[in-house]
Amino acid sequence: MKHVLLFIALILMAAAAVADPTALAAINAERDAQNRAPLIYDSTLEAAARAHAQDMATAGFFAHTGSDGSDIGQRLDRVGYRYCFGAENIAAGQRSLAEVMTSWMGSRGHRRNILHRKAQAVGRARGPGNLWVMVLAAPC
Repeated sequence: MKHVLLFIALILMAAAAVADPTALAAINAERDAQNRAPLIYDSTLEAAARAHAQDMATAGFFAHTGSDGSDIGQRLDRVGYRYCFGAENIAAGQRSLAEVMTSWMGSRGHRRNILHRKAQAVGRARGPGNLWVMVLAAPC
């Protein structure tokens, strides 16, 4: 069953014109190892991730709270994503996808977000200065 789900995820990934199929494959490999359903790529979630990465780079901060006081829910609202679940991972300084995934999987909270059973979709962005943001969500 896990292999069927992974195959379906790969088909969906190709059909959705994924911006970074390597990132989705890395995330879903971690989920598959823990018997979690694969995530699909969502360009709207990527837009939310990219906006937060850019905000952090431009304003010179590193936090889950935006420079305007926004949280992940408000940022999902801004991009028009109607969500029932939302989570965000951030990281700074990692020079590669492998490094940031190792960091996130080594962090209890970030790992929990990646493996969360409610998560259905993901978008990820790498901003200036190696600021990484991953947004995981499920639509209502």
